[in-house]
Amino acid sequence: MTMSISRRNFIAAGTGATLIGAAAIGAPADAKAPVDPPRGTRVLMRGARVLTQDPAIGDFPVGDVLIEGERIAAVGASLEAGEGTTVVDARGMIVIPGFVDTHRHLWQGVLRHALPDGTLEQYFQRIIGEVRPRLEPEDVYIGNLLSALGALHAGVTTVLDWSHAGNSPAHSDAALEGLRESGIRAIYAFGTGHRGPAHAWPKDLLRLRREQIPADDGLVTLALAAGLDPADWALAREAAVPITSHVNGTGTLLPLAEHMGPDNTYIHCCRLTPEEWRLIADTGGGVSIAGPVEMQMGHGVPPFQAALDHRVPLGLGNDVETSVSGEFFGQMRMALALQRMLLHERARRGERDLPPLMTVREVLSIATLGGARVNHLAGRTGSLTPGKQADLVVLDPGTINVLPLNDPRGAVVQSMDTANVRHVFVAGRARKWNGRLVKVDEARLRRLAESSRDRLLAAREAGTPAT
Repeated sequence: MTMSISRRNFIAAGTGATLIGAAAIGAPADAKAPVDPPRGTRVLMRGARVLTQDPAIGDFPVGDVLIEGERIAAVGASLEAGEGTTVVDARGMIVIPGFVDTHRHLWQGVLRHALPDGTLEQYFQRIIGEVRPRLEPEDVYIGNLLSALGALHAGVTTVLDWSHAGNSPAHSDAALEGLRESGIRAIYAFGTGHRGPAHAWPKDLLRLRREQIPADDGLVTLALAAGLDPADWALAREAAVPITSHVNGTGTLLPLAEHMGPDNTYIHCCRLTPEEWRLIADTGGGVSIAGPVEMQMGHGVPPFQAALDHRVPLGLGNDVETSVSGEFFGQMRMALALQRMLLHERARRGERDLPPLMTVREVLSIATLGGARVNHLAGRTGSLTPGKQADLVVLDPGTINVLPLNDPRGAVVQSMDTANVRHVFVAGRARKWNGRLVKVDEARLRRLAESSRDRLLAAREAGTPAT
């Protein structure tokens, strides 16, 4: 790599640090981004616009982020690199925490856009009723791997895998294999599946807790994807794992009031009553909204305003890649536009004392720290706070769809897409570097994904009986 020696480069070299490249608009013309990601346990992102999502720290128009091992060691202006530090010249870039997905069925990765115009009824018939019974463990493995890698590619560093593909213990183990291979931070929410002879939900949760995920300090943690059954919730609490449940029927939470707690996450919530919203708020639960799916498939109006009014932890979720995109930029734009549209409509009807209009600052917080709270991981991720895990995304605002940069948050929320995701780190390791996933055999991934897709969808079209 050829690079002119600037004062900054000279200082980095003098401290024993290694500068590996400037890769932004405004960088020296002869500065070329390195092909390989940084090595070593100390990495300094230098000179970026840093949006920490931590109110106590604030933002830095020109700031640095120091990574030591898996964690963020420091955030500030003009940090010292120190001996053995790899310095990444991030001038002109924007650094944010990784996006946090609170609800995605990753096993459907090989079924992307297989149901692009589908309703909720069609989804249950075709995907759950026809495809899920035919799943082999290897289908779940490649679906999880593909969806998780797609999430990383889009800057999503944490995902809750609502895995209702638990046809057997082998299917559950295969789902975990795919998550671990991807390198994403994941909550494996063990869910039910096709009730064949090997079906072991929910009791197999205890085996998973004992043998697969005995602790909560790893990159992959455990939860229970449950229905609205107090007995299942009690099992989750016996295993000391969170509970995540689809809730979309009016009045369905009322009989569960005495069982609700801060370990519950409620998904969709489009048709809940005010009393149910008060119950969620009073018991400390969180809410996951999948706006594009809810509007497209018929769940109802995404309840952003109800969640904001009741001050409950709120996160975004992709839900199903069978019908919508797996990235978060469109999710944020939809949330912002929908909330504001509905408030504008209320104002036109003459209502007064309305809630405030959502801002790009708020929606970016929902997509990052809000999701971490809903996933019970706010102590580990969701903001660029020293001591937290180094889950971060480096975004390039110098592309034709964004430049010139004016408001950084406005650029991230209103203009960017997956093409702007330059680098992605999870627990201090580069998972995407210079726009490409790190150490991913894309030919193998394509081969396995297409083979699984061909078998599952061909069987569905042919009406092959489920076993």
